[in-house]
Amino acid sequence: MTRQTLSRAQIVSAAIELLDEEGLDGLSMRRLGQRLGSAATSVYWHVQSKENLIALASDQIWGEISVLDPDEVGWREAAVELARSMYGLGVTHHWLIPAIPSCLTYGIGMARYQDHSYAIFEAAGFTGVDLDWAVNTLFTFVIGAAYQDSAQAVLLRSQKDSEEVQRRLQEAMVNADQIVAQFPRLRARAAEQAQLDADPRAARTEALEFGLGVVLDGMSVRLHRGLAQLS
Repeated sequence: MTRQTLSRAQIVSAAIELLDEEGLDGLSMRRLGQRLGSAATSVYWHVQSKENLIALASDQIWGEISVLDPDEVGWREAAVELARSMYGLGVTHHWLIPAIPSCLTYGIGMARYQDHSYAIFEAAGFTGVDLDWAVNTLFTFVIGAAYQDSAQAVLLRSQKDSEEVQRRLQEAMVNADQIVAQFPRLRARAAEQAQLDADPRAARTEALEFGLGVVLDGMSVRLHRGLAQLS
Protein backbone atom coordinates (compact mmCIF):
# COMPACT_ATOMS: atom_id res chain seq x y z
CA MET A 1 0.00 0.00 0.00
CA THR A 2 1.60 3.27 -1.10
CA ARG A 3 1.14 6.85 0.00
CA GLN A 4 -1.30 7.42 -2.88
CA THR A 5 -3.61 4.54 -1.88
CA LEU A 6 -3.66 5.37 1.83
CA SER A 7 -6.28 7.74 3.18
CA ARG A 8 -6.40 9.65 6.45
CA ALA A 9 -9.58 7.76 7.40
CA GLN A 10 -7.81 4.40 6.92
CA ILE A 11 -4.87 5.55 9.00
CA VAL A 12 -7.05 6.85 11.85
CA SER A 13 -9.12 3.65 11.89
CA ALA A 14 -5.97 1.50 12.03
CA ALA A 15 -4.52 3.76 14.73
CA ILE A 16 -7.61 3.29 16.89
CA GLU A 17 -7.28 -0.49 16.56
CA LEU A 18 -3.61 -0.33 17.55
CA LEU A 19 -4.32 2.04 20.43
CA ASP A 20 -7.06 -0.28 21.71
CA GLU A 21 -4.61 -3.18 21.65
CA GLU A 22 -1.41 -1.52 22.86
CA GLY A 23 -2.30 1.85 24.42
CA LEU A 24 -0.63 5.20 23.88
CA ASP A 25 2.89 3.85 24.38
CA GLY A 26 2.32 1.10 21.82
CA LEU A 27 1.47 3.44 18.99
CA SER A 28 4.25 4.30 16.56
CA MET A 29 4.31 5.30 12.92
CA ARG A 30 6.50 2.28 12.13
CA ARG A 31 4.10 -0.21 13.72
CA LEU A 32 1.13 1.51 12.15
CA GLY A 33 2.81 1.45 8.75
CA GLN A 34 3.44 -2.28 9.12
CA ARG A 35 -0.23 -2.84 9.93
CA LEU A 36 -1.25 -0.86 6.86
CA GLY A 37 1.38 -2.44 4.62
CA SER A 38 3.04 0.91 4.06
CA ALA A 39 6.14 2.85 5.04
CA ALA A 40 6.13 5.08 8.12
CA THR A 41 6.92 8.04 5.90
CA SER A 42 3.62 7.55 4.06
CA VAL A 43 1.75 7.64 7.36
CA TYR A 44 3.60 10.82 8.35
CA TRP A 45 2.66 12.41 5.04
CA HIS A 46 -1.04 12.07 5.89
CA VAL A 47 -1.06 12.88 9.63
CA GLN A 48 2.19 14.86 10.21
CA SER A 49 2.96 13.51 13.72
CA LYS A 50 2.06 10.91 16.33
CA GLU A 51 0.51 13.63 18.49
CA ASN A 52 -1.71 14.78 15.65
CA LEU A 53 -2.69 11.19 14.90
CA ILE A 54 -3.77 10.66 18.53
CA ALA A 55 -5.75 13.89 18.32
CA LEU A 56 -7.51 12.66 15.18
CA ALA A 57 -8.22 9.25 16.73
CA SER A 58 -9.52 10.85 19.94
CA ASP A 59 -11.74 13.23 18.01
CA GLN A 60 -13.31 10.36 16.09
CA ILE A 61 -14.15 8.51 19.32
CA TRP A 62 -15.55 11.63 21.01
CA GLY A 63 -17.75 12.10 17.96
CA GLU A 64 -19.36 8.69 18.60
CA ILE A 65 -20.88 9.74 21.95
CA SER A 66 -24.65 9.25 21.96
CA VAL A 67 -26.76 12.35 22.60
CA LEU A 68 -30.46 12.87 23.32
CA ASP A 69 -32.39 16.12 23.02
CA PRO A 70 -33.14 17.34 26.57
CA ASP A 71 -36.22 19.16 25.29
CA GLU A 72 -37.65 15.84 24.13
CA VAL A 73 -36.60 13.42 26.89
CA GLY A 74 -35.89 15.73 29.82
CA TRP A 75 -32.55 17.00 31.08
CA ARG A 76 -31.91 14.12 33.46
CA GLU A 77 -32.44 11.33 30.92
CA ALA A 78 -30.27 13.23 28.44
CA ALA A 79 -27.53 13.57 31.07
CA VAL A 80 -27.69 9.87 31.93
CA GLU A 81 -27.41 8.87 28.25
CA LEU A 82 -24.46 11.22 27.75
CA ALA A 83 -22.68 9.90 30.83
CA ARG A 84 -23.25 6.24 30.01
CA SER A 85 -22.05 6.73 26.45
CA MET A 86 -18.90 8.57 27.48
CA TYR A 87 -18.17 5.98 30.14
CA GLY A 88 -18.61 3.12 27.67
CA LEU A 89 -16.29 4.68 25.13
CA GLY A 90 -13.73 5.49 27.83
CA VAL A 91 -13.65 1.87 29.00
CA THR A 92 -13.68 0.36 25.51
CA HIS A 93 -10.93 2.71 24.29
CA HIS A 94 -8.79 2.65 27.44
CA TRP A 95 -6.31 5.18 26.02
CA LEU A 96 -8.93 7.87 25.43
CA ILE A 97 -9.06 9.35 28.95
CA PRO A 98 -5.26 9.35 29.50
CA ALA A 99 -4.88 11.10 26.14
CA ILE A 100 -6.81 14.17 27.31
CA PRO A 101 -3.97 15.80 29.32
CA SER A 102 -1.06 14.23 27.43
CA CYS A 103 -1.91 15.34 23.89
CA LEU A 104 -3.62 18.21 22.11
CA THR A 105 -6.80 16.19 21.56
CA TYR A 106 -9.39 18.97 21.46
CA GLY A 107 -11.45 18.87 18.30
CA ILE A 108 -14.95 18.87 16.86
CA GLY A 109 -15.91 15.66 18.66
CA MET A 110 -15.10 16.93 22.15
CA ALA A 111 -16.58 20.35 21.34
CA ARG A 112 -19.83 18.61 20.30
CA TYR A 113 -19.85 16.76 23.63
CA GLN A 114 -19.27 19.97 25.59
CA ASP A 115 -21.89 21.93 23.66
CA HIS A 116 -24.46 19.21 24.28
CA SER A 117 -23.55 19.16 27.98
CA TYR A 118 -24.32 22.87 28.16
CA ALA A 119 -27.63 22.27 26.38
CA ILE A 120 -28.58 19.62 28.95
CA PHE A 121 -27.82 21.70 32.01
CA GLU A 122 -29.31 24.84 30.52
CA ALA A 123 -32.52 22.83 30.07
CA ALA A 124 -32.26 21.82 33.72
CA GLY A 125 -32.17 25.46 34.76
CA PHE A 126 -28.50 26.13 35.48
CA THR A 127 -27.09 29.51 34.47
CA GLY A 128 -23.82 31.42 34.69
CA VAL A 129 -20.98 29.90 36.65
CA ASP A 130 -23.26 27.20 38.09
CA LEU A 131 -23.84 26.02 34.52
CA ASP A 132 -20.07 25.65 34.05
CA TRP A 133 -19.73 23.71 37.28
CA ALA A 134 -22.63 21.41 36.44
CA VAL A 135 -21.02 20.50 33.12
CA ASN A 136 -17.64 20.04 34.80
CA THR A 137 -19.05 17.92 37.63
CA LEU A 138 -20.59 15.34 35.32
CA PHE A 139 -17.47 15.26 33.16
CA THR A 140 -15.16 14.79 36.15
CA PHE A 141 -17.27 12.01 37.64
CA VAL A 142 -17.51 10.04 34.41
CA ILE A 143 -13.86 10.29 33.37
CA GLY A 144 -12.83 9.25 36.89
CA ALA A 145 -15.05 6.18 36.76
CA ALA A 146 -14.00 5.33 33.20
CA TYR A 147 -10.30 5.75 33.94
CA GLN A 148 -10.40 3.45 36.97
CA ASP A 149 -12.51 0.77 35.31
CA SER A 150 -10.58 0.81 32.03
CA ALA A 151 -7.31 0.44 33.96
CA GLN A 152 -8.73 -2.60 35.76
CA ALA A 153 -9.90 -4.10 32.48
CA VAL A 154 -6.46 -3.65 30.93
CA LEU A 155 -4.83 -5.21 33.99
CA LEU A 156 -7.11 -8.24 33.83
CA ARG A 157 -6.39 -8.67 30.13
CA SER A 158 -2.63 -8.47 30.68
CA GLN A 159 -2.96 -10.95 33.54
CA LYS A 160 -4.27 -13.57 31.11
CA ASP A 161 -1.45 -12.94 28.65
CA SER A 162 1.50 -12.92 31.03
CA GLU A 163 2.50 -15.34 33.78
CA GLU A 164 4.79 -12.67 35.22
CA VAL A 165 1.97 -10.12 35.42
CA GLN A 166 -0.26 -12.76 37.03
CA ARG A 167 2.40 -13.55 39.64
CA ARG A 168 2.94 -9.88 40.47
CA LEU A 169 -0.80 -9.28 40.72
CA GLN A 170 -1.24 -12.20 43.10
CA GLU A 171 1.60 -10.90 45.27
CA ALA A 172 0.03 -7.44 45.30
CA MET A 173 -3.33 -8.90 46.32
CA VAL A 174 -1.75 -10.82 49.20
CA ASN A 175 -0.01 -7.66 50.35
CA ALA A 176 -3.25 -5.68 50.09
CA ASP A 177 -5.11 -8.29 52.13
CA GLN A 178 -2.48 -8.04 54.87
CA ILE A 179 -2.86 -4.26 54.98
CA VAL A 180 -6.67 -4.37 54.95
CA ALA A 181 -6.63 -6.84 57.85
CA GLN A 182 -5.19 -4.07 60.08
CA PHE A 183 -8.30 -1.86 59.68
CA PRO A 184 -11.60 -3.13 61.09
CA ARG A 185 -14.01 -1.42 58.71
CA LEU A 186 -12.00 -2.31 55.63
CA ARG A 187 -11.68 -5.89 56.90
CA ALA A 188 -15.45 -6.17 57.45
CA ARG A 189 -16.32 -4.72 54.04
CA ALA A 190 -13.78 -6.95 52.27
CA ALA A 191 -15.23 -10.02 53.96
CA GLU A 192 -18.79 -9.14 52.97
CA GLN A 193 -17.78 -8.32 49.39
CA ALA A 194 -15.97 -11.65 49.12
CA GLN A 195 -19.17 -13.49 50.11
CA LEU A 196 -21.18 -11.67 47.43
CA ASP A 197 -18.92 -13.02 44.65
CA ALA A 198 -20.32 -10.38 42.28
CA ASP A 199 -19.50 -10.26 38.59
CA PRO A 200 -16.89 -7.49 38.20
CA ARG A 201 -18.56 -6.03 35.11
CA ALA A 202 -21.96 -5.93 36.82
CA ALA A 203 -20.40 -4.38 39.92
CA ARG A 204 -18.80 -1.63 37.83
CA THR A 205 -22.13 -0.91 36.16
CA GLU A 206 -23.91 -0.72 39.52
CA ALA A 207 -21.23 1.59 40.89
CA LEU A 208 -21.55 3.88 37.88
CA GLU A 209 -25.34 4.04 38.17
CA PHE A 210 -25.17 4.71 41.91
CA GLY A 211 -22.66 7.50 41.52
CA LEU A 212 -24.47 9.00 38.56
CA GLY A 213 -27.72 9.02 40.52
CA VAL A 214 -26.07 10.73 43.47
CA VAL A 215 -24.49 13.40 41.25
CA LEU A 216 -27.74 14.20 39.44
CA ASP A 217 -29.77 14.10 42.68
CA GLY A 218 -27.35 16.64 44.11
CA MET A 219 -27.76 18.86 41.09
CA SER A 220 -31.54 18.71 41.47
CA VAL A 221 -31.27 19.77 45.10
CA ARG A 222 -28.99 22.63 44.09
CA LEU A 223 -31.51 23.80 41.50
CA HIS A 224 -34.47 23.64 43.88
CA ARG A 225 -32.51 25.48 46.56
CA GLY A 226 -31.71 28.25 44.10
CA LEU A 227 -35.34 28.55 43.04
CA ALA A 228 -36.46 28.70 46.66
CA GLN A 229 -34.05 31.54 47.37
CA LEU A 230 -35.42 33.51 44.43
CA SER A 231 -39.05 33.12 45.50
